[in-house]
Amino acid sequence: MVNLEWYRTFKAIYQYGTLTRAAQELMISQPNMSIQLASLESYIGQPLFVRLPRKMMPTEYGKQLYTQIVESIDNLERVETEFKRTVLNKAPSIRLGTPAELFNNYLAEHIGKEKDLHLTVEYGLADQLTEKLVSNNLDISIITRQNKSADNLTYEPLFTESFMIVCNTNTETKEFNDLIASKDYTEAEKWLKRQKWFAYTSDLVLIRRFWRENFKKRPILKLHATIPDNDAILKAVENSDGLAVSSDLIAGKALENNRVKILWRGSAVATNTLYLAYNKDKIQPLYVEKVRTFIKTYINTVK
Repeated sequence: MVNLEWYRTFKAIYQYGTLTRAAQELMISQPNMSIQLASLESYIGQPLFVRLPRKMMPTEYGKQLYTQIVESIDNLERVETEFKRTVLNKAPSIRLGTPAELFNNYLAEHIGKEKDLHLTVEYGLADQLTEKLVSNNLDISIITRQNKSADNLTYEPLFTESFMIVCNTNTETKEFNDLIASKDYTEAEKWLKRQKWFAYTSDLVLIRRFWRENFKKRPILKLHATIPDNDAILKAVENSDGLAVSSDLIAGKALENNRVKILWRGSAVATNTLYLAYNKDKIQPLYVEKVRTFIKTYINTVK
């Protein structure tokens, strides 16, 4: 079978006229070049050059072959050059896992500004994203809690979010505020239990965390709606007299834009740490730094 390198060797000798100059151009040894040329001539069955003392003179067969292959070889070399240039100058796509609202609210609008950061983004909850990191289906992820069983992952603390109860900006809260001011938390809890509530899941994950921190018990609430989307929950609060537990990270934009307001931060602050998680044996430190810098540059509203 013919070797394409034989044709490239033949083309170089034809263009530069000597084995020495052609070998320098292709960065191979002169003996190897002679072997490749001899192999091509043997394959074709005709001499392609007349060996003169200081020059390789193409034969008629050599001239015919050059005319037929030069354009194809030039095209292949252009493709090779362009491919190498692209690989060297373009960073690979990094598979980033993240909670949907985090990316939508803080990062999506800025991704076009990062010329050397190429992301393939995938949404999910903590357990889903951790599983994909472990199975190498993601490179790096923003995780809302650590999974102790995933001991091959590195967890870098990114920031800490604080939870709060949010409500419509027009909700009348004087009664509740007076109860909190007088530290009558028993009656304050009763007031809260009478309200309409929205939650992410029926097991009241965020509400339960806030309740235990402030009332030292599990919440007993009747949900008005379960909505598996934090942005949609905030929209529901914005357009009703319902309440929800959110965080300064989740509700940051809605609070900034006065779509909702803080009803109560709690007498004891309930917090959660978010992590940048990755397998350090599967991703280069350079790309971890790129993602880390991108996140911390634009998620800057968390207090």
